[in-house]
Amino acid sequence: MGKAIRVLIALSVLAAAMFWVFTRPQPLPPDAMAGLTGDSARGETVFWAAGCAACHADPEAKDDDARLVLSGGYRMVSPFGTFVAPNLSPSPAGIGGWSAQDLANSLIAGLSPDGTHYYPALPYGTYAHMELQDVADLKAFLDTLPPSDAQSQPHELGFPFTLRRGLGLWKLANMTPDWVLEDAPTPQLERGRYLVEALGHCAECHTPRNAIGGLDRSLWMTGAPNPSGKGKIPGIDPVSLKWSESDIAYYLETGFTPDYDSAGGQMTKVIANMAHLSGEDRAAIAAYLKALP
Repeated sequence: MGKAIRVLIALSVLAAAMFWVFTRPQPLPPDAMAGLTGDSARGETVFWAAGCAACHADPEAKDDDARLVLSGGYRMVSPFGTFVAPNLSPSPAGIGGWSAQDLANSLIAGLSPDGTHYYPALPYGTYAHMELQDVADLKAFLDTLPPSDAQSQPHELGFPFTLRRGLGLWKLANMTPDWVLEDAPTPQLERGRYLVEALGHCAECHTPRNAIGGLDRSLWMTGAPNPSGKGKIPGIDPVSLKWSESDIAYYLETGFTPDYDSAGGQMTKVIANMAHLSGEDRAAIAAYLKALP
């Protein structure tokens, strides 16, 4: 064996070892949820603010009672393939056997209970900013919901996107503990930032993405192509959206715009979620959007 071949083999082994290290799953500390007791009433607010029903309810669900049956099935079309939302109900077909720690690893670390990387169709890049108490509260609320025996359907992806190990590199490139709105000098802005950047994941639709599907934080909330290829999702930064704070808050409650139009498409699900929040929370979201640079 020639020297060049030996060097090539050594470099290949080194590259494989580095890939394995940098893509390894990194769960939360095993005692992350220790001492936290969930409150289902507070968890209901987290549930609606985080938009869980928008993806995990049956796509044909029409009212709030139906939307609380989290049987999954919503199809998210993307340039990488189609992702299908799983069953999130408290049944063996869903997350009935999960602990609060399992849920925290899912939402904050993007990992399944067995340590497999989740695809970022689950917006854990946003949820990573969640407070652990909110995760405990959300788990307490999810446990009160009706169970569903519907089986989760597989994602429809082609090679190489079927290889989840590489998602470790995606996380390194795209996840950050930093807030986009660095300065939140009032309690209202701090709450609005948390609702938008940690729970509401508004940027997942309203912000353009880079070549590997991460959010381009330099163009935060400025609008983005529709992942389905149909049209564009509008910007909601202060330059793009000229509405007043009261206009935004009213829209989030009712779905009606200042021009007497109404929300359509996926925004109808968002409005259905936001309508469950307090007026103070909707006002905080509006204040956050107007405070963006």
